[in-house]
Amino acid sequence: MSEIVLGIGASHSTLMNTHWAEVDHLPAAHSFRDGLGAAREALAAARPDAVVVIGSNHFRGMFLDLMPAFTVGVGEVHGAGEAGTPGGPLPADTDLARVVVDGLVGDGFDPAFSLRLTVDHGITHSLQHLLPALDVPVVPVVVNMFAPPLPSLRRCHALGAAIGAAIRGDGQDGKRVAVIASGGLSHRLPWPKWFAALSDDDRFLVEAWLNGRDSWTTYEVRRRQIIRAARPDINEEFDRWFLQLLENGDLTPLLDHTDADLEKAAGNGAQELRSWIAMTAALTTPDGLPPTGRTLAYGAVPDWLTGMGVSLLTPHTQAPHTHSKDQETAR
Repeated sequence: MSEIVLGIGASHSTLMNTHWAEVDHLPAAHSFRDGLGAAREALAAARPDAVVVIGSNHFRGMFLDLMPAFTVGVGEVHGAGEAGTPGGPLPADTDLARVVVDGLVGDGFDPAFSLRLTVDHGITHSLQHLLPALDVPVVPVVVNMFAPPLPSLRRCHALGAAIGAAIRGDGQDGKRVAVIASGGLSHRLPWPKWFAALSDDDRFLVEAWLNGRDSWTTYEVRRRQIIRAARPDINEEFDRWFLQLLENGDLTPLLDHTDADLEKAAGNGAQELRSWIAMTAALTTPDGLPPTGRTLAYGAVPDWLTGMGVSLLTPHTQAPHTHSKDQETAR
């Protein structure tokens, strides 16, 4: 029987890798980077044997020619390597990945699986900054968060619960497993819905998303120009509200939000909160006790277009006796 020992939620931005000098003067950027460092130390202290990473796809590994709601890498895992993120083969826990897929099927899901999955920074940014040595095998779970129709927030919560049950029901290895959620918080990308491409830039992006499977790098220059030209749209109030939900251990107020509700409140990039929702559900005990959450960092970084946050979640049975004191210190 394997054990879930820790959960981490972390925003991502490839601009952190490629344009750090532009934000070096911003306290929020340093706060986020320091938060990642604190989460990295906590992850190392938890000594995981494997890490399940739940994240998004930015059309560098999966494309509009085939877009499943949920995909698990059960064989080779390759990083796309865009913008200084890890590229090439990544260590993969194929045994645990098969346990996850079997558990999802047993719980009524119909996940896609891949024996040769390419993941982009929706997965690899967190690996780069939380597991820099890349010496812990991973199980990538890619959720469709940008090509509607999207799985509902409640469906993603159920997905996380099923992942948690599958890990705990693994009777073979007794592994220590951490779960990382990558993405969010509030931000708006200049991305059209694929069925409503109105401008030349819209049509270019949809073409890249449809035809880029074997040539995505040829679209990169203009694609990044479009993103860099976008104006920031960050809702700090929403972000702090969401992070407080994690600390309270109750995501119920968010789960009935529609895609339109979420986009109106926090931008289309906030659809990535599906990964945080699934991670939180995975850490919730079978009898419904939520994990203990603590916000390690939050700050709006307009140059990255995003509200950047890091949260640490501890499963109830693993909650340290001194946690409440730690929280008081953090405040």
